[in-house]
Amino acid sequence: MPEVFMPRLSDTMTEGAIAQWLKAEGDTVARGDVLAEIETDKAVMDLEAYESGVLEKILVQPGENVAIGAAIAVIGAGSGSSGGSDAGDAAAAPETAGGASQADTGQEPPAARADASAEDAEPAAAPKGEDAPKAEAETPADASQAPASSGSKVKATPLVRSLARSHGIDLGTVHGTGPGGRIIRADLEQLLTAGKPAAQPAAAASVPTAPEPQSAPGAAAPVGAPQEDDERVPLSQIRKVTARRLTEAALVPVFQLTTVLDASRLTEVRRNINTSLADSGVKVSVNDLVVRAVAVALAAHPEVNASFGGDAILRHKHVNVGVAVALEDGLVVPVIKDADRKSITAIGAEVKDLAARARAGRLKLDEMTGGTFSVSNLGMFGIDAFTAVINPPEAAILAVGATVDEPVVVDGQVQVRPRTRLTLTVDHRVLDGAAAAAFLRDLTNLLTEPLRILV
Repeated sequence: MPEVFMPRLSDTMTEGAIAQWLKAEGDTVARGDVLAEIETDKAVMDLEAYESGVLEKILVQPGENVAIGAAIAVIGAGSGSSGGSDAGDAAAAPETAGGASQADTGQEPPAARADASAEDAEPAAAPKGEDAPKAEAETPADASQAPASSGSKVKATPLVRSLARSHGIDLGTVHGTGPGGRIIRADLEQLLTAGKPAAQPAAAASVPTAPEPQSAPGAAAPVGAPQEDDERVPLSQIRKVTARRLTEAALVPVFQLTTVLDASRLTEVRRNINTSLADSGVKVSVNDLVVRAVAVALAAHPEVNASFGGDAILRHKHVNVGVAVALEDGLVVPVIKDADRKSITAIGAEVKDLAARARAGRLKLDEMTGGTFSVSNLGMFGIDAFTAVINPPEAAILAVGATVDEPVVVDGQVQVRPRTRLTLTVDHRVLDGAAAAAFLRDLTNLLTEPLRILV
């Protein structure tokens, strides 16, 4: 019977961590049973068994990071002799018929099912913490005997930290059962199920880095050099992916276009919609109206609803608008599929649901893929205008600033009007200035007279 390998669960995934095992050694499993939950750079996903048998050996403990293709468990006939590879073999990637490992081919083993949630950043919508060292003489039971000191560095995955914050739990008081005493999600779930009162969160302790070698007497420390009292914060997986994606984006030749929107009618229409829907409890935001307007404009401008394909430009048949959702350690971009075919209220309800599940770490992988254009709104933070970084291979991204009352001249008279700045970042390989300007002009006109996006 086969070993179970760490699958590739997203296009950016290079390694994964076991969030928790849902089956124990000796358990009988059937094909399709969920063996474990895996934390990737984007999500927490179910790992299904693709063979029936007995889970004879678990090779990777919760909280440990392993590369794609590494063996993480053995399913056998229950004799204990089938496929009994030891932990030292776990790092070897399985060979396919063509001589390449699954990690190299990027093929997804049938064990993987993307029934997933984006790691909440710290999380995020998406992410895990620093690699956990394997415990040598300490078993999970031993590790749970003493809680992590609230004055020392707590070992926990980003998802665990997010859940702890949302429930007001001080991780320094929690017994960790993961490798080296690391706190895993099962520890918090057990605590919450038992109904134990949450401790008040303690102030985070600073973790000083090792002192740098002393420079020559009298020499000034170089600018930006680490100091003895600096806190070293290891990159979470979502931050690693963000860094890599931003580096890729920096190689894209882009330009920006900015316009100022008279938001008088936009705010009026929003107010009227919410008044009419007051009894239903449904509320529409300015961002919902922007997403709807973007979708309508993209349908009219297929050249913008496109992406760069190396030796070709791909014009997409579906209008899928990504909406950036800020998490504490990065962001995720859930996608509103076929947004041009959905009403304002449907878009608003979907955005709220996706954002809530993103922050709770419960997004599915297919809800974060397939975008053809993205919208990033920082207006709620009081940001007047900004430039958003393009999300390759998409052709453009729209940055939406705050709506601010400003004096303007209308028909020779000075009036105070609500105005919003829109900045479009464009991949110059896909679009030229005139085409991008025409799209931004038409989008602005739709938002100026938003009744046209309601029909």
